[in-house]
Amino acid sequence: MKKIFDYTAQELFHLLNETAENKQIEAKGIDDIHTHDRSGKPGKETFRSLMESVCSFSNEPDLGGGVILLGIGENREDFFNRYVVEDIGDLDKAQCDIATQCKTLFNIPVYPDISIDQVDGHNVLKICVPELSAARKPLYFKQQGLPTGAYRRSGSSDLSCTDEDLYVFYQDNNSFDETPIRGALVKDVDPDALKRYRMLRAKVNPSAEELNYNDQELLEALGCVSIDNPEQLTLAGVLLFGSEKLQRRVIPMVRIDYIRVPGNEWVQDPDASFRTTDMRGPLLLQVFRAVNAVNDDLPKEFHLPEGHIQAESLGLPVNALREAIVNAMMHRSYRVDRPTQIIRYDNRIEIINAGYSLKDEGKYNRPGSEIRNKYIAPVFHDTNLAETKGSGIKRMRELMVKAHLALPTFESDRDDNSFTVRFLLHHFLGEDDLLWLEQFSFFSLNDQQKTALIFLRETGALDNLTYRQMNNCDTLKASKELRAMRDMQLLEDHGKGSATYYKPGAKMIDAMSKYWSQTQIPTPRCANNQKTGLNDQEAGLNNQETGLTYQERPQNRSVTYQESRLTDQESPQISSVTYQEQENDDSNNPRDVLLKKFPAELRDRLCSLKKREKNESILRELIYDMCAIMPLSKEQIALCLNRSPVYLRTVFLGPMIEEQVIKYSHPEVPTYRRQTYIANPKEERHE
Repeated sequence: MKKIFDYTAQELFHLLNETAENKQIEAKGIDDIHTHDRSGKPGKETFRSLMESVCSFSNEPDLGGGVILLGIGENREDFFNRYVVEDIGDLDKAQCDIATQCKTLFNIPVYPDISIDQVDGHNVLKICVPELSAARKPLYFKQQGLPTGAYRRSGSSDLSCTDEDLYVFYQDNNSFDETPIRGALVKDVDPDALKRYRMLRAKVNPSAEELNYNDQELLEALGCVSIDNPEQLTLAGVLLFGSEKLQRRVIPMVRIDYIRVPGNEWVQDPDASFRTTDMRGPLLLQVFRAVNAVNDDLPKEFHLPEGHIQAESLGLPVNALREAIVNAMMHRSYRVDRPTQIIRYDNRIEIINAGYSLKDEGKYNRPGSEIRNKYIAPVFHDTNLAETKGSGIKRMRELMVKAHLALPTFESDRDDNSFTVRFLLHHFLGEDDLLWLEQFSFFSLNDQQKTALIFLRETGALDNLTYRQMNNCDTLKASKELRAMRDMQLLEDHGKGSATYYKPGAKMIDAMSKYWSQTQIPTPRCANNQKTGLNDQEAGLNNQETGLTYQERPQNRSVTYQESRLTDQESPQISSVTYQEQENDDSNNPRDVLLKKFPAELRDRLCSLKKREKNESILRELIYDMCAIMPLSKEQIALCLNRSPVYLRTVFLGPMIEEQVIKYSHPEVPTYRRQTYIANPKEERHE
C-alpha cells in the first residue's frame, strides 16, 4: 500500500479537494502563516500553526506521521475547488525558517523532510513529518510545557493535549479508578448494590466463581479496595458500590443530572420553566434509575397492526437509551469534577459526558473499545449491562434503524473534554417529512441528502462527521453529497477546514419561508402546557404547523403522551427532584414576564403586533430594538414575536447576522448552545 510520503504534492492536492479533510494531510496558506493588521492585510510571518501540525504528526501514536503542504490555501468562492495554490513568497526563506524553528521551539529538535514540489505548475513546500519513536514522545513547545504544549492529531485537526494524553505517551498502565479514596471505607458500601451485582452476574453465569466469595473477597476480586489497606475503597469501589451518603461526601460533583427543557433550545431565561432531577448512588443502581427517569418522560407511541391483539411500541428503543447511559457511566472521565447531563428537549435527547472519546471517530462502528476505567468497565461487561465487544455504538445504531428512527450522532470534543450523544425523537421520512420535502423535489436529492435537510431543520447546523454518522457513509461520499447541496444553494458552509459546518442556504431558506408563510405559526409551547399535562393536540399545538415533526402519525396509530412528574412520592429511588415552574396564572406567563423587561413603548409595539404580520421590516425593527435592550436567545425572541424559533433563525436572525445588524454575544463560538443576540450599532458595522 502506498505510504503518504510517497505521494507527490499534486496527488496530495487532489486528495484534499476530494475529501476536504484528511488525517495525514494538512494544507497551510497565507492566512495560516501571517498575522494580519487592523485593515486585514497580511503582516508579520509566523509559522505557529504549521509548528502545531509538526508537533501533532510527530506525536500521534500509530499514525505514521503526515505531510504539510505549504502554499495551499482554502478557497471559499469556488464551489468545485475547495483548495487552491497561493503565492506565499520566498520559499527558500520559508524552508530555512521552518527548519530552524523545528530545531529550537520544541523540547527536542526534529528534522522533517522539506522539499519544493509543484501543484498545477506552481511551487509549494512539501513537508514530510515522521512519527517519533515512543521513547522520544511527547514532543512539546518548550515555552508552554506539558500538557498543553504538546499536540495530537484528531481527524484533520491539531489539538492541545490533556493530562489523559500523557498516560498514552508515558505508557502508564495505572487506571484512575484504582486510586484509593481517603475516608472511604468498606463499611460505607451499599449492601443493595452488592446484591444487585450478584443477581445480575448470576443471570449471566450462574456458576461464576466470584458468586461464592463473601462481600470483602468480592470487593477485592473486583479491584474495589486498596491493595495496601483492604478496608479502604478505591474510586471504582466508591462509584460501583458506595452509598449515596459516601458519594456526596467524597465525590460531590459526580452525579447524573436529568434536565427537562421546554422547546428545542437550551433554557436561556432563568424565569423560564425547567425541571432537574439529580441522581447519585452506586452505578449498578443508578443506571436503572436514570433509564427509568428518562424513559418514563418520553412520549409513548403504539401501533396495532390489523389482525394483532398486542400493540408494538414505536418510541425510542429503551435498549438504545440504556446503552448510551451505560456508556456514559463506564467511559466518562472521573478526573473531571462535573456531572453527567441528560437533557431532554421536545425533539431530542442529549447525553453530555465528561471525557472525550479515546476511540477514533472513524472506528465507532468497529468492534473493540479503548478503556478509560479498567475496573469499572469489566463490572458492566460481566453483568451484561454493556456490550462485551466494544460495539455499543453499533448496537445503538441498529436499534434506531429497527425502530425507523434517525441514527444517533456522537460528538467528541477534546477542547471541552466531553462526549455528547444525541437522539432525535421523530421518525425520519415519515408522512409529515415527505410533505415538507416536496418543496425540494426539483433538486432530485437522494434519501441521505433528504435526511440531512430534515436534521438541519431540527438542529440548525450539521457537519461532515454528523452527516457520516446519520447516513453511515464514508468521508468521501459525505463530502461529495454535502458539496452538491452547497452548489444547489440548499446549504451554506461556514468555518474553515475540519471546522467546516453547514447551515441553511438561500434556496432552503426561501423554500422554508414560503412553507411557513402558508402555515399558521403557533405560539411556542410554554410551561403552562406542560404543567397541566396537556398533550400537543390539547394545548392547541400542531407539529406539522411548526415545521418540527414530533412523531410520524399515520391514521392507524394511537398516540398517547405520558409525562412523569418524578416526585419523591412517585419515584422514591431518585435522590432529589428540583422544580422551577411558573404558576398557571397570567401574571407569571413567560411571555408577559419577559415583556415587562422592555420599555413601555416597545412593549406596546409587541403587544399590538398582528398575529399574521407579513411585513418583514416591522419584524426586523422589533428584533433589533429588543436586542438593543438586552441579549436575547432565539427562544426569547420567538416568544415575544409569537413565531417559531427555527423560522426566525433562518428568515431573520441569520440574514441580520450576515448584514451585521445584530451580532452574537459569543462570536467566537457561533454554535454555542447558550448563544444570544445583541444589537450592533451602526458605527461598529463594516462596509
